[in-house]
Order: sequence, then structure tokens, then C-alpha cells
Amino acid sequence: MATPPQEITESFDEVVLPHLDAAYRLARWLMRNEHDAEDAVQEASLRALRYFRTFSGGNSRAWFLRIVRNTCCGWQVAGFIALSDPFDEEQHSSVQPVSDPETLLLQTADVTLIERTMRIVPDRFRELLVLREIEGLSYKEIAEVTGIPIGTVMSRLSRARQAFRGALITHLPPQVPSRKLSRRPLSTANS
Repeated sequence: MATPPQEITESFDEVVLPHLDAAYRLARWLMRNEHDAEDAVQEASLRALRYFRTFSGGNSRAWFLRIVRNTCCGWQVAGFIALSDPFDEEQHSSVQPVSDPETLLLQTADVTLIERTMRIVPDRFRELLVLREIEGLSYKEIAEVTGIPIGTVMSRLSRARQAFRGALITHLPPQVPSRKLSRRPLSTANS
């Protein structure tokens, strides 16, 4: 007697929709353009819907982000990247700004510095940094998304962090050496 095929208990909405924000953030970093990122996520969502029957359960985030990654990589190879202004994280973030102007200025400067630095980091490293440091994926999830062994993920992440640090140093303003305080009096007129 044949057993009936397993019924998928999760719907497409339950598997994909919770990860749309993560998919967009990944696509934005990979495509370097918010409009192309939107198009890539839309295309990836259509592919995920079309091939939803192949989803066998498990980590839906890794499954969907792999589709997004493959879509972005396919578009880059085909030359679909449009040149335009980079994504402005501050303008589009859902975080409420702090009322302190000094804090806002420092946060803006930090975001700008990180964005400029990420643009310099090679694509193969940028992708891993986004998945790990921004999206918070585990090494195992990154391995699933990228299709590379977990040991390779770990070693490439180490090199990616080194590349980021090196690029960051080139963008940091030069440090002004601190002056040593003199112990002599400012005025010697009374001496």
C-alpha cells in the first residue's frame, strides 16, 4: 500500500513574506541600487512562488535568500544593473531618530562611513558581511544561501572582516596627535 504524498503544511505567505525585508536588504547591497533591488526581490518572489512545490521545509529564510542571491547574481552577469544614487539607509529606516542633534550627527556619520566602506569591499566579501553582520544569519544558514561549505564560509568571513577593516582605515579621518601639556607658565613677564 503506497503512502500518500506529504502535504505541505506551510503556505507561501508563511514561508516567504516574513523574509521580504531581509531579502530587500540583501538585494540592495548586492545590486547597489534600490530600484534594481526592488525588481530583484519581486523576481525572486515570483520564482519562489513558481517553485514553491520544491520547498521541502526547513529553513525558509535561507531558502528564500538563496533565490534572491541567485536572482541578483544572474542580473549582474546579464548586465541589468542600473547606475543611480545609492540607497540612503537613514531616509528609509524604520528606526525613530533620537532627539539629540549630536547623536543624530554621529549616527549619520557612522552610517555614511559604513556605506562608503562597504562599496569598496569586493562583492564576494560584501555578500557574506551583509548576510552575517546585517541579516544575522548563522554560518550554517550562510552556507545554505551561498551554496559553499561552512568551513569556507568561516574563512571567507574572516577575510571579509579583514578587507572591511582595511577599507575602513582608508576612510577614517587622520588622527590629530595630542599635544603634551607644558608645565611652564604661560606668561614670563612677572619673572
